[in-house]
Amino acid sequence: MSFAHPWWLLLLLLVAALVVGYLLLQRRKQRDTVRFTNLELLEQVVPRRLNWVRHVPTALLMVALVLLTVALSGPTAEAKVPRNRATVMLVIDVSLSMQATDVAPTRLQAAQVAAKGFAERLTPGINLGLISFAGTAAVLVSPTADREPVKHAIDTLKLSESTATGEAIFAALQSVQSFSQGLAGGGEGPPPARIVLMSDGKQTLPGPEGENEPRGSFTASRKASGEKIPISTISFGTLLGRIDLSGRSTPVPVDDASLREIAQISGGQFFTAASQEELQQVYATLGEQIGYETRRVDISHPWLLGGTLLSMLALGCALGLGRRLP
Repeated sequence: MSFAHPWWLLLLLLVAALVVGYLLLQRRKQRDTVRFTNLELLEQVVPRRLNWVRHVPTALLMVALVLLTVALSGPTAEAKVPRNRATVMLVIDVSLSMQATDVAPTRLQAAQVAAKGFAERLTPGINLGLISFAGTAAVLVSPTADREPVKHAIDTLKLSESTATGEAIFAALQSVQSFSQGLAGGGEGPPPARIVLMSDGKQTLPGPEGENEPRGSFTASRKASGEKIPISTISFGTLLGRIDLSGRSTPVPVDDASLREIAQISGGQFFTAASQEELQQVYATLGEQIGYETRRVDISHPWLLGGTLLSMLALGCALGLGRRLP
């Protein structure tokens, strides 16, 4: 906890002085009381049954002053709050390898369920867009705060040949740029953006060895880094994946290396998921990171409430016990 106006805490010295003054006054009263020689009169002046109870109103009032002083100093603390503006492009691989059944029922179907859950859990301030890619990249939904178009588009994903990862990243960057330009003039600048890329294999167009070519995935990642748009990559599947191509069983093992490199180049994070449950957990983690941010928020209300209630309680006790204010 920190304070926005810490100098107000100096008032605690005044509260301490009041406490010391009250104690000195009580000692003086006690010293004056013992000067009485008439014990019967002393019993009437200092009733034993009120020996400590009579101090309760003052003690409550002093504590209330401490709480109100802390509230006045503007206490703040770090807290997670929903983002009120951000852009996320969800990029999903729909190449033929996504029909592998190493993740039940298939990689694609499991990915669809997890992606829809991700869309539903994102906080309302996030504008979410969707891109699918195989041999080419298609912007299915431009960034929007409405989740229904995104979920509907996820349900309609279709498989196709090849994997043009670089083209998908370039398409996502273009969508973010177009959306940010549409918000120009708001005075706050473009909202922060992130790309979430889910794939099960390395780029095949223009080829695995062409990832550094002008339209390759590593080149696109460097462009994303330059624009300060991190790419969070999810490597989805297992090393045992196989698909049937023209009657032949073809291995389609998941490729972690290229997706890890994309995340590293762009300044994002790399995740792996070998089941629908793991993928959902990854999306849940990303949803927390993307949808919330840590800010310092004002927490003076509980202190103010406590000080006010104790002040009222002190007043009530004083009137009830001594029929006077403390």
